Amino acid sequence: MPQPIRLGMITPSSNTVLEPMTAALLAGTPHISSHSARIRVTSISMGGGSVAQFDTSPMREAAGLLADARVGSICWNGTSAGWLGPDRDRRILGDITAETGIPATSAVLDTLEALRLLDVPGFGLVTPYVADVQERVRENFEAAGFACVADRRLDITDNFAFAEVPEATIEGMIREVAQEGAPAVVVLCTNLRGARLAERLEAELGITLLDSVSVALWGAIRAAGGAPSAIRGWGRLFGLG
Repeated sequence: MPQPIRLGMITPSSNTVLEPMTAALLAGTPHISSHSARIRVTSISMGGGSVAQFDTSPMREAAGLLADARVGSICWNGTSAGWLGPDRDRRILGDITAETGIPATSAVLDTLEALRLLDVPGFGLVTPYVADVQERVRENFEAAGFACVADRRLDITDNFAFAEVPEATIEGMIREVAQEGAPAVVVLCTNLRGARLAERLEAELGITLLDSVSVALWGAIRAAGGAPSAIRGWGRLFGLG
């Protein structure tokens, strides 16, 4: 049995997809376990109340609790840096590591790293978000060097409702952006059911699917010094890096 790896996940409070999907991803790797601490997140918009959900102090408190479990890494398993900017995650994660001594990462920073490793000319974007959030995501990814060549959104603000979007709807959105020429497709949200689609749609469409739940797990394993390639059957992502 390989050395046990414990992963700490800071989880949005109204997410219901992230934890069971992560458990499914890890079903074949009993030496890797995921442990969650929640922060309150209920709505996604550019309004002040929504933005305030992602202040530093709740994340630092959650990280401190995860540190008690002696985890090998701490991941902010949410995508707020998509619209608030990657530097926000870099600052928060720097604070977490400074306080706990534990490597920290995030779903968005890991998505940018995966796109860098893929070395693709552009990507397709699938989200549940509203127009102004989506536009900010596009701008931030372009500033990081990754052009969005096609995108689809669902225009939902209630974070709990994201989990109720049928997998078939997400599949349809992925197919549409792939048909517009996207070589990689980012499903940006840790409360959407995109992870199970990767293996089948990658083979059929010739894309690489970067689902946020999968990407956060991939990055957390890497940050903890583990090998994501131990996870099989969930798409090309886990062979990267």
